[in-house]
Amino acid sequence: MKSTTSHGRDMTRGPMTGHLLAVAWPVSISFLLQTLYNLVDAFWLGKLGKSAIVAPTVTMNIVFFGIALAMGLGQAGTTLVSQYKGAGQEDRMGRAAGQSMILQLGVGTLLAALGLLFAPQLLRLLQTPPDAFDQTLAYMRWILVGLPLMFIFYVYQGIYSGLGDTVGPMRINVVSVLLNILLDPLLIFGWGPVPAWGVGGAAAATVLARGVASVLALRALMGGEGFRIRAEDLRWDRAMIGKLLKVGLPLSLGQAGTSLGFTLIIGIVNSFGSSVTAAFGIGHRVIMMVSVPAMALGQANATAVGQNLGAGLIERASLSVRRSALLVTAVLLPLCTLTFFFGNHITSWFVNEPEVIAYGYDLFRITSFSVFAFSLILVLFGAFSGSGHTVPLMVVNMGRLWVVRIPATFLMAKAWGMGPSGLWWAMNLSNLVAGAVALLWFLRGGWKKAVIHQTD
Repeated sequence: MKSTTSHGRDMTRGPMTGHLLAVAWPVSISFLLQTLYNLVDAFWLGKLGKSAIVAPTVTMNIVFFGIALAMGLGQAGTTLVSQYKGAGQEDRMGRAAGQSMILQLGVGTLLAALGLLFAPQLLRLLQTPPDAFDQTLAYMRWILVGLPLMFIFYVYQGIYSGLGDTVGPMRINVVSVLLNILLDPLLIFGWGPVPAWGVGGAAAATVLARGVASVLALRALMGGEGFRIRAEDLRWDRAMIGKLLKVGLPLSLGQAGTSLGFTLIIGIVNSFGSSVTAAFGIGHRVIMMVSVPAMALGQANATAVGQNLGAGLIERASLSVRRSALLVTAVLLPLCTLTFFFGNHITSWFVNEPEVIAYGYDLFRITSFSVFAFSLILVLFGAFSGSGHTVPLMVVNMGRLWVVRIPATFLMAKAWGMGPSGLWWAMNLSNLVAGAVALLWFLRGGWKKAVIHQTD
């Protein structure tokens, strides 16, 4: 039975390439806009000096633990909503969405409280440079206050992605980021009666912008046309919560394990001083931006795989994976080539200090083409997450960091005396190994089965 809801996009019929591009381009814009939250902070804070730019770099690696959980649980909502849509079970779509809301709000509030309680200890554990400690603490406390708001938006984004509607989340992102861009310099440097808050102002701007995004998201979820969460969908449903956790927990654990791994790595990076930390922070943000097309196509692929497996169309789900991989190759190879040749210019745009530029140059030369390998992993991840078989994602994500990158970082950067170059080579190696493992697991074909049942 086909879905009766008119909301979103039916990816079980019609040209697959067109569907993927139609779903992916708004996701690309959304990812780029989310990246701009940190890029705008980095740009304006860079004007205050290299110690100021440490604040968002360190905070990002701590808060990413919360983002990891939000993304994992949000993707569980995407998986179930897309499969129920493909199977034509509209009532189950609403129930999955409502239970996702309950789960995410509870987790987001708990993490924010714990983070605020232990913020100073976390920064000391990460060996935050002394000249940036107070600024980083102020920045992180603001971001943690706004953490539940971020979880609300991930609920909305995950549900609408499952429906095949990525334009709605993009529009809200546009509003939120434009507000952040306007507030950033105002709250950092002050103007007229508005005092200069410095580093804390950048975080306050981000939280205020995310608050607006959350209000708009709730309005769409609770009062939208074509699809909405009803009051009865918010009543505790143990069976549906169980389904969400079965799909989302491996994703969340994998993402959380990854974030903890990055937290440990940033501690090693910090031990080389503020210049290396600044170069790493800039490089990480730029690499994330370059990877946006792959992230977007991976998400579009997840939606297509979910809807088609829910409808029992296995070959069409496989077609989605093949087309996504071809599209990623066409886009990412040129972008990685640009970062390889012009990494020093990219670094200087953020921090025009010779030492930081030199470290940034090495980072981009060593890591650029391994980023392309990782972009193909994201397409395969879309197949696993869309089908709901998420254990491979957890294993590959955690293995990439804990089995390969962290040991390689200690060996290369510290034990073998390679210094910061060892950090970059460890990044390269971990991406290549993870790509090979993900491909072998994908070829086994276990992902070609939906996690829902027609009688659910």
